[in-house]
Amino acid sequence: CKGCSHANTIREWEERVEQSCPFCRKPTAKTNEECHKRRMNRIKMNDPVAMCHEGSEQYEKGDYSSAFQYFTKAAELGD
Repeated sequence: CKGCSHANTIREWEERVEQSCPFCRKPTAKTNEECHKRRMNRIKMNDPVAMCHEGSEQYEKGDYSSAFQYFTKAAELGD
């Protein structure tokens, strides 16, 4: 429902702080590599949103088998 992300955005705005991840509260990733690393950490914790996003990334790269696996796992976890 994106409620956590929305609440985090409001908190950042009210406190006038740098944008951060709603899960780990680290500053927003500056590079694609750092973003990918964080997403893979969320996938290890069975985060279905991260799995769905990774599935989309793999699909765009043309790796349909990996994309299908990520989408399937995300669906099993409820996303």
